[in-house]
Amino acid sequence: MLSSLQDQAVPCSFKDIKQVLQSNLGRDLKNIFLSFDEQPVAAASIAQVHHAILKDHQEVAVKVQYPGLESQMKIDITTMSFLSKSVAWLFPDYRFNWLVTEFREVISSELDFIQEARNSEKTGKNFKNNKFVRIPRVFWELTTCQVLTMQFCWGHKVDDVEFMKETRINPIKVAKALVEIFAEMIFVHGFVHGDPHPGNILVSPEGPNGFTLVILDHGIYKQLDEGFRQDYCQLWKAMILQDTHKIQQLGKGLGVGKYAKYLPVIFLGRTMNSKAILGKGMSDEEKSSLKQELNYLKVDDLFSFMESLPPDFLTILRTDGLLRSVIRKLGAPQNVRLLSYVKYAIRGLSPKLSPESDSSMKVTFSRLRTNASYLQLRLFLAGLQLLFWMEKVKQFLCTLYRKLLLKCLPGKHDNCPI
Repeated sequence: MLSSLQDQAVPCSFKDIKQVLQSNLGRDLKNIFLSFDEQPVAAASIAQVHHAILKDHQEVAVKVQYPGLESQMKIDITTMSFLSKSVAWLFPDYRFNWLVTEFREVISSELDFIQEARNSEKTGKNFKNNKFVRIPRVFWELTTCQVLTMQFCWGHKVDDVEFMKETRINPIKVAKALVEIFAEMIFVHGFVHGDPHPGNILVSPEGPNGFTLVILDHGIYKQLDEGFRQDYCQLWKAMILQDTHKIQQLGKGLGVGKYAKYLPVIFLGRTMNSKAILGKGMSDEEKSSLKQELNYLKVDDLFSFMESLPPDFLTILRTDGLLRSVIRKLGAPQNVRLLSYVKYAIRGLSPKLSPESDSSMKVTFSRLRTNASYLQLRLFLAGLQLLFWMEKVKQFLCTLYRKLLLKCLPGKHDNCPI
């Protein structure tokens, strides 16, 4: 059943969990729940989740933070900070003190279940019209900083291909829906789930589309800077169009400077001036050329690149990396990700209009313009693909012509007439 949360840590004893629940909820459990399973359905690094049924027969998942965790984390962060500063003092070239600050912010947010509940509700509002997404409802009267009570949602990990085969769910459609959800988060809303590993996303064989994706664990989110979000949308459009000048220009704005030329390698898996079809990777020649170029880079260059990346970019890289891994397991081609990203990048550059406050004509015109821009880009990519295959056909015909010529007229080496 709920093979849901990725992490399977050793659970805390129910006696200690019960104390956390009663001190936070202010009542005995039997006065709140009809039943409460003492054995957790999942246990992770900071909390464990129990299945329960409320007095009104609603099924809920109760996430309970481990006792004493907050004070332990403060000690750990202080220790990390001391060690990091000591290393920086011993080795002046060490430039990763900022990682401790990032970790402190992330863990503080993750330990606050009220903030997690707010993140969950905000994401629910962002995707209220998306039939592929389900965000568990929060029971606020049973939620505190250490206890989070949510609607219980059934499902399997999003990379459980065997389950999809058994329930006749198409893994490629699941991959496409998943990528589009996170592309919308990144490019349109700028409010990004920071930990989309398979345990935090369930696939359920319910809903009008034959399946629903349940997004769990909303503790780690990143609100992207609006300027960064706009630049990131522009970057994807420029990378797809292979606009080298625009990529370099945006690279400076994003803080990566001279390393901007490696952004297409990181995100698209090809060089800035690659002749390969989108999603097909680099040719052997391009790989060899890139390898030679990277050999000239020093460790200081790597440190400089990592240090120059804004925090928003690090979140994007992590999220994108986890999504790629899931897509690969589902057997979907990388084009699913690339085309979804550029589709939502174009949408993210459009004016943000609301059907409730803006006129229907204005909203319709904006959508038409966005769709036209995306269609224009798809036609551009189709044209490049056609040229690529025409070149392949030409090479094949020339090779065939030479073989026939050598067979019929040995010693004759005319150039290919094509």
